[in-house]
Amino acid sequence: MVKVRRLYPNQDVKRNIFDFYFEDDKKIVTDVALINIIEDPKLATKELLNSKSDTIVYHTGSEEIVIEMRKAIGLRGMRL
Repeated sequence: MVKVRRLYPNQDVKRNIFDFYFEDDKKIVTDVALINIIEDPKLATKELLNSKSDTIVYHTGSEEIVIEMRKAIGLRGMRL
């Protein structure tokens, strides 16, 4: 993770998650692979919203990758 931060400072990058652990309500990512660099912030947001569980978009300005886990609340798709 440090190498990517050094090569691409203050940029959004798309990464594949290989290893992580949970700490309370947070997912701490420990091993990732670089998929690509995203230079356009709007495209980075779009990629983030479309990402799957093992793919993330993250800014290299952050030293570690921490994902806050939220529980799905609601009745989506339920017919009354």
